Amino acid sequence: MPDAPPAIAAHGLVKHFGDVRALDRFDIEVDAGTVHGLVGPNGAGKTTFLRVLFDLVAVDDGSLAVLGVERDPDGSADLAGVAGFVEDPRFYSYLTGRRNLELLADLDGVEWDRVDEVLEVVRLGDGADRKVGGYSSGMRQRLGMAAALLRSPRVLLLDEPTVGLDPAGAREVLLLVREMAAGGGTVLISSHHMTELEGACDGVTVVAAGRSVWHGSMERLRAEAPAPAHRLWTSDDARAMELAAGDPAVGVIADPEGGLTVSAEGDVLDGYVLVLGRAGVAVRRLELLMTPLESMFLALTGEREEEAVAGDRPDEVGAIT
Repeated sequence: MPDAPPAIAAHGLVKHFGDVRALDRFDIEVDAGTVHGLVGPNGAGKTTFLRVLFDLVAVDDGSLAVLGVERDPDGSADLAGVAGFVEDPRFYSYLTGRRNLELLADLDGVEWDRVDEVLEVVRLGDGADRKVGGYSSGMRQRLGMAAALLRSPRVLLLDEPTVGLDPAGAREVLLLVREMAAGGGTVLISSHHMTELEGACDGVTVVAAGRSVWHGSMERLRAEAPAPAHRLWTSDDARAMELAAGDPAVGVIADPEGGLTVSAEGDVLDGYVLVLGRAGVAVRRLELLMTPLESMFLALTGEREEEAVAGDRPDEVGAIT
């Protein structure tokens, strides 16, 4: 029996907005029945690609297939089996969450019984009869996911669904994503936080400047990620650097903001700290600076995760009117 085609397969996608090349020979394949992360700084092209998937933006070149069906660049796409949202999910603020979903159900020809089902799935039953204008950010995100689930999609596309949420709310949204995929669906979720998606995704594509700069499984990503980085303050930084020079498994450089930056795996770092103590160099402070996945994000995109949210490129703003 032949292998099932990828749920999403894009090859060589190119999209210009004026002089800006938003997608630059972009490639991605997402296996059916998986959760796949689309990770990169704001302005990298993630939202543009999601708009292409929703047939809101036409590409200038390249091929795209969704659920095994090739997209016709000159025709309207058949979006049956596809649902989700780009940027923030939006609703009528003066209507209740339930009424908003009922209106969407009418537009899609879905029975109202389905509304109660999806409200239960996203755990929004207690807030269903409140006006959306009074919803928290987390409730709005869950209502957006409920709206997408109304269509019983085979492919679910989510654009930064954890933006504005506290850690508990973000974990809840990602748990819902895993539950959806467990039912056999495929989820593509964009984010600028690689570490946030670590426990939710089966695979990841890292995007920078409109290009796919890394693509593979989370297991492979962890295996290829560099050692974690720590900030270290000692009683004698010069001597600490000398002691590290003889061990290729320990990378130590002076940090412009003070102290040292140490790159080493956990057991190697423990041994280095013991060496410092035996040499009479006191460790005054040691703190985690970057996890291995954060280090990988920096190596691939040239940006720290906390910097990746700042500054949109023109391709991500006002591309759809």
